[in-house]
This record gives sequence, structure tokens and C-alpha cells, in this order.
Amino acid sequence: MAEVPSAVIAAGGLVGGYGVARWTKKRQLGGAVLAVAGTAAARQWRERAGGKAAGALSAAYVAAFAASHPLTKKVGAWPAVFGVAGAVALASWAVADRDS
Repeated sequence: MAEVPSAVIAAGGLVGGYGVARWTKKRQLGGAVLAVAGTAAARQWRERAGGKAAGALSAAYVAAFAASHPLTKKVGAWPAVFGVAGAVALASWAVADRDS
């Protein structure tokens, strides 16, 4: 069975985490989704691109989550989440998934 690309996992974690938090009204549950997906993506990043790249992509993942909050005030919640998820997915693909 083919492994899910880390770009999909990372973007899915950001979008899914927000969706779960919004629809259940339980931010902690959304945070759990975000954390589980981030951990799974980081594992793949480390395996495919090494520790330095995994650290940089993990930092980008957390920064994207943080950046989505002020961005929401400018463009709305879903556009902000999709925007940062796309940016993380692109970085993940470029660094870890492109050669897979």
C-alpha cells in the first residue's frame, strides 16, 4: 500500500484540526488532530529528508498554525486555514515528497 505523502498529512492536519475544533466547539480536540497529524508528518520528514529538514518543516507547521489566527481577521477563517495549509503542503512537497 502506498504511503500518504507528508504534504497531504500536514495540510490535512491544519485543515482537519480547524474543522474539528469549529464543528465540535472543542478546541482541545482540534488541537489533538493538529498534533497527531504534525507528529506523523514530522516522522516522514525525518525519514525522507533528515533531521534538519524535519525541524524546519515542523517549525513551519507550527508557524502556519500561529499565522492563521491573525490572517483570519484579514481574509476570513477558512481562507486563512487553506492558505497556510497550502503553504505548508508546498514546502513539504518541495523538501520531502518531490522525489518520492
